[in-house]
Amino acid sequence: MSSTLRQGRRRPATRVPPGLMIVGAVFALGFLAANAAIGYVVIDGRLDGQWYDIRDLGFAVQELKAQLDAINDDQPGFLDDIVGQHWMSYAVGALLGAIGILSFIGGALLVLIWVERRLIGRMQIRRGPNRVGPYGLLQPVADAVKLIQKEVLTPDGADRILFLLPPAIIFVPMMTAWGPVPWAPNMAYLDINVGVLYLIAVSSLTTLAVFLAGWSSNNHYALLGSMRTVAMMISYEIPLSIALLSVVLITGSMQLSEIVQWQADHNLWLIALLPIAMVTYFFSSTAELNRTPNDIAEAESEIVAGFHTEYSGMKFGLFYAVELGNALLVATLVATFFLGGWSLFGLEEWIPGYLILFAKLSAAYFVLVWLRGTLPRFRLDQLMRFAWQYLIPLSLFNLLIVAIEASLLARWDAPGLVTLGLFTVVNWGAAYILFRDWARRIGYQPDAGGPRRAELTQQVGGIEAAHRMGTAT
Repeated sequence: MSSTLRQGRRRPATRVPPGLMIVGAVFALGFLAANAAIGYVVIDGRLDGQWYDIRDLGFAVQELKAQLDAINDDQPGFLDDIVGQHWMSYAVGALLGAIGILSFIGGALLVLIWVERRLIGRMQIRRGPNRVGPYGLLQPVADAVKLIQKEVLTPDGADRILFLLPPAIIFVPMMTAWGPVPWAPNMAYLDINVGVLYLIAVSSLTTLAVFLAGWSSNNHYALLGSMRTVAMMISYEIPLSIALLSVVLITGSMQLSEIVQWQADHNLWLIALLPIAMVTYFFSSTAELNRTPNDIAEAESEIVAGFHTEYSGMKFGLFYAVELGNALLVATLVATFFLGGWSLFGLEEWIPGYLILFAKLSAAYFVLVWLRGTLPRFRLDQLMRFAWQYLIPLSLFNLLIVAIEASLLARWDAPGLVTLGLFTVVNWGAAYILFRDWARRIGYQPDAGGPRRAELTQQVGGIEAAHRMGTAT
């Protein structure tokens, strides 16, 4: 600190230059005028369904595809049997969607590396990256350059072909799982009616790539890590699937856009109606991601680095990038299934749906980082016991309750506020009873008499030693 601060005197206030103040005022007035104009055309309805409606970029893509279909109508008839009648609109739409997903994932991975390290540093009373670039913003670029320059090693006893495949093929499940995610009512790359089943099937493919990486390395530690991953995947895919089945039962659809639309129509997020399914899905997803507290497959203190022990350079960087990408995907699915997706109680008429979804997935991702920065790692036996002895029976019991509620909702001729409100109270009551019973079974017994005194330090620690020293003197 400067001497003026040590002496308690304030520094003189810095004045903003008049030119900068004028520029700021003009910019603020322009921003307000632009928002007023946007609000007027939104209320007037001139944007609804138009290709330039920025609230839903799907309208522009649909307009482009319609124009391409008109061009395809003029093609010779024999080409319809070879390439299809609408091949041009299909190819262009697929290309635009793929570029959008790749651009979002690529940019997000660079940012999330910095965000995650910075947040965990704050949680653990550290600064995090702060040297390379302002506030350490260029640290991910430095890490990428370092990984690219490192030598890529292959063990002598490894299967070279199979050893090279996992860093590449592990990206496939992560990238393809983004297809059914609806960013707005008309912004879904692959809006299929079996979206939930598609996600479960695609996400399970990661296990094969992880096991292949450990087995082909010809390393016992890598093989142990991969086998642990297989055990966790098999165990936690069961409660995860059951949790999503609860969502399907209550909404009556496996299509992700319909699930979001159900929440928008009822003005109710499924996190309020299905708390047990939400907790089950979120905790099971951390096991699928191999993230704290369920990163036992990569427990450095036990098996060095898990299934990617023998991978170096950019190959290791690809595994790390996939972990962050999968975490972002889980946060997006949590926001879609349980937080209303692109809907926000009517505000999506004013705010673009993809911005609303981005805000929700950011909040869910922050919780993932929060867990990673605070909770310790489970032991393998604790992790497996929790899945088979508690989480799966709890999910099945919750599924039974949700099935009864779904049947009543379809047959009970009553206002939705009454039925859904009653179901919400019942589900939260069941969640409280079941979670409290589980806590008691694992030995958690909160003291009713307030906080306990530090008995160990009182008896054998510094306080007792200080008393003895005082008596001796």
